[in-house]
Amino acid sequence: MIIDKVMRDALLGLTKKKVYLEGNILKVIKPESGDTEFDQYLQDCKKRDVDSRKKRLEVTKQVQSQNTELIAAQKENERVNKQLTKALDEAKASKAEAEKLRDEAVEDLDALQKRTQFELMSQIVKVALYVIVGVGVLTTALYVFVLSMGMDAKIIESTWSNLFGILLTNSFSIIGTIMGVKYASEKE
Repeated sequence: MIIDKVMRDALLGLTKKKVYLEGNILKVIKPESGDTEFDQYLQDCKKRDVDSRKKRLEVTKQVQSQNTELIAAQKENERVNKQLTKALDEAKASKAEAEKLRDEAVEDLDALQKRTQFELMSQIVKVALYVIVGVGVLTTALYVFVLSMGMDAKIIESTWSNLFGILLTNSFSIIGTIMGVKYASEKE
C-alpha cells in the first residue's frame, strides 16, 4: 500500500509531536521509490513497535509472575487461616474441657467437705451422747447406792432430777447447734 503525498506529510508531521504508527499497518505500507525520508520513518516506526511490544510483553510477564505469587500467597494465607481456625477450635474445646474438669473437681471437693462435716458432726454427737449417758448412768448409780444404803436421799434426789434435766437440755442444744451449723453452711 502506497500512501499519497498529503498523508505522508501528515504522518511525518506527527513525529514532531512524537506520534508514530505501530502495529500490523506497518507491514502493508510501502514508501515510494527514492523516498528515503519516509522509508526511514517507517523503519523507525517498526523499531518503536518492536520495542513497545517487548515492553508490553515484559509487563505482561511481570503481571503474570506477580499474579502467580499472589495466588501462592493466597493459598498460603488460606492454609494459615485454616490452621488458626483449627487451633482456635481446639483451644475452645480445651477450655470447655478444663471448665468441665474444674466443675467436677469443685463438685468432688464439695462432696468431700460435706462428708467430712457429716463425719465430724457424727463424732461430736456420739461423744456428747456418751458423756450424757455416762453422767446419767453415774448419777443413777450413785442415787441407787444411796437408796440401797438407807441414807437420806433428799439432796441426791433433787440433784439427780436437776442433772437429768440439764443433761437433756444440753443434749438437745448440742444437736440443735450442730444441725443449725449444717444447714447454715449449705449454699442455698
